[in-house]
Amino acid sequence: MAEGLPARRFEILVLNQISASGLKRLPAERYSVGKDLDRPDAVLLRSADMHGMTVPDSVQAIARAGAGTNNIPVPAMSARGVPVFNAPGANANAVKELVLTGMLLAARNIAPALRFVGSLDSSQPDMDKLVEEGKKNFAGFELAGQTLGIVGLGKVGCLVADAAIKLGMQVLGYDPDITVDAAWSLPAQVKKAGSVAEVLKNAHFVTLHVPLVQATRDLVHVDNIQLMGPGAVLLNFSREGVVNESAVLAALAAKQLGWYVCDFPSAALNHHEGVIALPHLGASTREAEENCAIMVADQLRDYLEHGNVINAVNFPAVVMARESAYRVAIANANVPNMLGQISTAMAQAGLNIHNMVNKSRGDMAYTLVDVDSPLSVTVLDQLRAIEGVLAVRYLPDPERQALSPVLAT
Repeated sequence: MAEGLPARRFEILVLNQISASGLKRLPAERYSVGKDLDRPDAVLLRSADMHGMTVPDSVQAIARAGAGTNNIPVPAMSARGVPVFNAPGANANAVKELVLTGMLLAARNIAPALRFVGSLDSSQPDMDKLVEEGKKNFAGFELAGQTLGIVGLGKVGCLVADAAIKLGMQVLGYDPDITVDAAWSLPAQVKKAGSVAEVLKNAHFVTLHVPLVQATRDLVHVDNIQLMGPGAVLLNFSREGVVNESAVLAALAAKQLGWYVCDFPSAALNHHEGVIALPHLGASTREAEENCAIMVADQLRDYLEHGNVINAVNFPAVVMARESAYRVAIANANVPNMLGQISTAMAQAGLNIHNMVNKSRGDMAYTLVDVDSPLSVTVLDQLRAIEGVLAVRYLPDPERQALSPVLAT
């Protein structure tokens, strides 16, 4: 017989505390969510490290309630035909506000000023005098009129640019891979730079908003950090590895760099007077956590029930409206004649293809096929046997199904 037609109950393994607002998007009548599931259909997490975890072969998708996916073995999941979803932009406002905070902390010397006030003895009768005498050591400058360089013009970068312009700053931006949507969102006042080096050389504040991949590791390093003007401020609320810490420490010692403001404390940076390190607060707001959880829960549900792929870091975006009760989702290597083999297998089984969408992304391709009648286990096995096919999922829609008997094998 074909795979069961009744609506099935999906099991979701949760590795971190996930906002209740997101979990509510997974209705209890169709989803079982828990921390101790042996055969989960999907994994939902935030910062838990999956690299040392044995991912059950039952897992069909992984969803990260956040933007970065460095804690997930993405290549291994790709090889299994498992999409890894994230929530780009859901925490963008929270990060934007923290970047603005970081610039103000540096410009107004807030960190040392706080340390100074904290060191005062409140029982001293001349405390007011000490405050007045000490404040001259923390004189700073205003953001208005300063130049902010932004490397990475995604959702966060665009929001930071807009906010900085409203504060009276000049903005210089660089992103060789800017998307069409981001380009439309970018304020017209942003001056385009041709390289990271150009940004470092011409901006007093430089903020980084790029993912950590091989091409961005040590993006700011011992050579190009020397291009920054004396007293410049480098902000990293992106990923720890995009900045070389040794280069930062050397630049601070040489007074080439005025401040390094980041969201990634480390043994090397801790207690350094030129470093403002926050405890990974970028997305740590109630609103950001809710937005991320809701986004990935919706994406996960759409994939498990209908096969649609939105915001997967390792799959192409594929969305196809339901026009049939019987749908097949196929993940495969991006090789020639794959669609031909899929179509042939279905035609030989007497199946009429009602609608089909196929897209690729690098080495990965993904196909959704709606057919006019149920599929048998035999056909599904034939599809799985095609060389290069990584995963096949049969997704009958119980709300659309006719009450016809299931095809025999």
